[in-house]
Amino acid sequence: MGEEERLPTHGEEAPESEVRSILYSPVHWFKMLARELHWSFVFGVVSVYGVSQGLGGALARVGTQFYMKDVQKVQPSEAQVYAGITSLPWIVKPLWGILTDVVPISGYHRRPYFVFAGSLGIISMLFLSLHPGLHIVLALLSLTASSASVAIADVTIDACVAQKSGLHHSLAADMQSLCSLSSSIGALVGFSLSGIFVHLIGPQGVYGLLTIPAGLVFVVGILLKEQCVSVFAYEQISQNLANAGKAMWRTLKCPDVWRPCLYMFLSFSLGLNVSEGMFYWVTDSPSGPSFSKQIIGYIMAIGSVGSLLGAILYQYGLKDYPFRDLLFWAQILSCLSGMLDLALVLRWNLWLGVPDFVFVVVDASVSQMIGRFKWMPLLVLSSKMCPPGIEGTFFALLMSIDNAGLLTSSWLGGLLLHVLNVTRTEFRNMWLAILIRNVLRIAPLFLLFLVPRTDPSSSILSDDVDNTKEAVEAREDPDNVELVALVDRKDGGG
Repeated sequence: MGEEERLPTHGEEAPESEVRSILYSPVHWFKMLARELHWSFVFGVVSVYGVSQGLGGALARVGTQFYMKDVQKVQPSEAQVYAGITSLPWIVKPLWGILTDVVPISGYHRRPYFVFAGSLGIISMLFLSLHPGLHIVLALLSLTASSASVAIADVTIDACVAQKSGLHHSLAADMQSLCSLSSSIGALVGFSLSGIFVHLIGPQGVYGLLTIPAGLVFVVGILLKEQCVSVFAYEQISQNLANAGKAMWRTLKCPDVWRPCLYMFLSFSLGLNVSEGMFYWVTDSPSGPSFSKQIIGYIMAIGSVGSLLGAILYQYGLKDYPFRDLLFWAQILSCLSGMLDLALVLRWNLWLGVPDFVFVVVDASVSQMIGRFKWMPLLVLSSKMCPPGIEGTFFALLMSIDNAGLLTSSWLGGLLLHVLNVTRTEFRNMWLAILIRNVLRIAPLFLLFLVPRTDPSSSILSDDVDNTKEAVEAREDPDNVELVALVDRKDGGG
């Protein structure tokens, strides 16, 4: 007799169905966001966060590190300071934000700023790539202009995200997850290719490639769906700016706003940045691993996987936990992960029989994942502290506070490297710089009382800040990516 055929039972179909459901859930999630928030908004988020900041930022980071070290031949402490200088456009993000909120161009609040940002990025990157032997001042000006390009695009898409968070409270965490996933995936691809490109075409060749992400930002400005402002009195811009200032000041006086802002600034400032010293140590120190350009790119690429895992874990397991609890554990893990750098510099990994490449990859992955754990709840918290009508301006202000903390961290880290005499050829005190950094990472634990205990689904702003007639009317139109024009506000106070 032949073998009898048997139909699969329900229990045998279940595992296959569950696997298929798991595989397709990201696709369904992405399509849901495109349906609820409009595809052009999702395209803008992926383009700005994923391609411009993720992929482009990865290429720019590795390219600039080797550009400063091999082309400009600066010291680690100088490179740390220069990195802070080029980040200055991120400190003035409220300027870009308030312009997008109150100064429409040709009837649009968002699209022209994407076009301008893309054009500025293309010009600055072409200038760097086509002019060999640039003086350090001109190089810094070009890098700062490129940073301004990314910052303007960032604050413009942030305004859209903040406004959408006000329209769709239940999707606020999902939107931040989309931003982080896009950034992490883009960084993974960018870091994977960065070392190869730097090796093949040099840092200036990489700058030439960076015109492509800037060009995509330009395209976002063309395609983004936005309601046109048919009538706008430009002579009332000064009054609009005054109204925005009043709204920002009224919101900042709220204890549930200024206290988290103070925490964000101090927590970032106290985490001293000595990454340039570590970069010089792993590439130039005789006692270090002497990694090549390709290896540096691969390490950062694998490290970005940790960032991607952090975003995924937050989306599927942590996004509903209270802000204070997540930040507590993120800071604890950050203190512990910092010890991996110390173990590497003191060569304890070799004593344990762990190769440098494996140890550095683990270090980078863990650090990136923990950094994402800390950054995600802060982004969600910031988006919920934005008053209606000036979402772009206020979210930019909050991000500038974070960036001011990062700038302070970078400059204090450069000062620490200078004081400890960590140079291109002298790394004897590098371990001490890392130890001081790790000790200071404990301090933010004593500042967590400044962060609200609420969870991401709760409202942060009080009724006197959040409850306006215009805000309600704006939230009734889910397809409108234009923020409420301050000129139309009847209270005069923003």
